[in-house]
Amino acid sequence: MSEPITLNVGGKLYTTSLSTLTSFPDSMLGAMFSGKMPTKKDSQGNCFIDRDGKIFRYILNFLRTSHLDLPEDFQEMGLLRREVDFYQIQPLIEALQEKEVELSKAEKNAMLNISLDQKTQTVHFTVREAPQIYSLSSSNMEVFSAHIFSTSCLFLKLLGSKLYYCFNGNLSSISSYLQDPNHLTLDWVASVEGLPEEEYTRQNLKRLWVVPDNKQINSFQVFVEEVLKIAMSDGFCIDSSHPHASDFMNNKIIRLIRYK
Repeated sequence: MSEPITLNVGGKLYTTSLSTLTSFPDSMLGAMFSGKMPTKKDSQGNCFIDRDGKIFRYILNFLRTSHLDLPEDFQEMGLLRREVDFYQIQPLIEALQEKEVELSKAEKNAMLNISLDQKTQTVHFTVREAPQIYSLSSSNMEVFSAHIFSTSCLFLKLLGSKLYYCFNGNLSSISSYLQDPNHLTLDWVASVEGLPEEEYTRQNLKRLWVVPDNKQINSFQVFVEEVLKIAMSDGFCIDSSHPHASDFMNNKIIRLIRYK
């Protein structure tokens, strides 16, 4: 065992060992306490981390045991998810996703309603053909919107762990856009042939991806297929009254239900 280290996390003190903090070298804590990143000190000389102190107990216990143990009445999954995302302990991220799936399946009856909208928009952009030579070009772009409502807030969190926006060269989970636990609105565009990558950023155009499959969603059909796979894995089934099964993929309003 290495010498004990005392951490001040958001004003709450924890004592642990260096080997525990560096048990996952690729994590934020692994980088901080292996010397790859600078650490801050409080007035008592303790290592200071400006994050939620109460939630850190679950992070630290996972480092010690490799198990995510939460009380049965735990009500702060959103906060825990944000803290887990900050510390970037990959096995913990996966354990939390499994826990959310488990909690979602434990919920009772639920309804999922998806309203879809699509339009075509002309986008103008410049293309660099050679040094100091630019040409103006334009192309039609498919723009999509999906308004999702579910009585199961845990399902929307599950959906948020699978769908990611691609913007400015980075992938970011749509979970960060989930401000209402029962509603989620997605807006994205299909890729446009010939449109330079930097133009998506300049014109604030987000694309949508499914992870871990790394599959881009360029049509409503692909979107519905992917959401349907996620929903059915969580116990949902097609509502036989709306839409009719034969017209499911062509409908603008889709309803799924779950009975338990």
